[in-house]
Amino acid sequence: MRSDKSLLWFDSVKVSFGDVDALDGICFNVREGETRIVMGAAGSGKTVMLKTAMGLNRASAGKVTLLGEDITHKPENDLFAIRSKVGMLFQESALFDSMTIAQNVAYPLLNQQGERMPREKMEEAVRDSLRFVELEHTMLKYPSELSGGMRRRVAIARAVVTKPALLLYDSPTAGLDPITAHTIMALIVKERDVDNTTALVVTHRYQDGNLVANFRYNSSSGRLDPCADAAENTIFMVLKEGRLVFEGKQSELEASKDSYISKFVKRPEKSGI
Repeated sequence: MRSDKSLLWFDSVKVSFGDVDALDGICFNVREGETRIVMGAAGSGKTVMLKTAMGLNRASAGKVTLLGEDITHKPENDLFAIRSKVGMLFQESALFDSMTIAQNVAYPLLNQQGERMPREKMEEAVRDSLRFVELEHTMLKYPSELSGGMRRRVAIARAVVTKPALLLYDSPTAGLDPITAHTIMALIVKERDVDNTTALVVTHRYQDGNLVANFRYNSSSGRLDPCADAAENTIFMVLKEGRLVFEGKQSELEASKDSYISKFVKRPEKSGI
């Protein structure tokens, strides 16, 4: 359920690299329980925005508040603790090739700041996380032994293993075939509905946002069921040249007459899941 609690707030944020403004005056406030679908052309600032949310890129102007803390000018060493409370799926999964799947998923647990999970409970947490993405049998394998879609699912397992309040997904379906892409988005919906997480999902695929906005995970059947209520907590954002040019519900996005915004709207055929 959505609440008034803010988990991520960009207040007139600007990020510059030399003379280039990657983000220019970005303002938005992510409330607990929301899922935000972030779209935009290549180079529009989507990935920069996610990295800025984690303090991996620094704001040149404005203010970034993450989980109630102003991280705009927070020293790097002080960011480790708050980053450990956020799950991140990087582009192309970013798994460690030299580690087993179990070691990859355990990495956030081993590097948590503050109160850490006891070692004896870590294996259970890793197993549960891999079971969640239906890859428990891969624990002793290496990333090179898995398909691209399986590696993406492992990356989701790694992102959710700490049970974070906020998840950031950077192009989770990029480069995947439609069937595998659907599987990945179904897992994101499942994570939202099982653990009540809040998420930002960067994607080039309108279908991804449509799935999030119109379906819920049915724990009894293990399938996604149509659900109009999901749209209430799904916000679409469109970036253009570092600026936020749209923020609103799916119905508002589809009604937009702006030629740039309309490029990202595809009205899918009505079908069951």
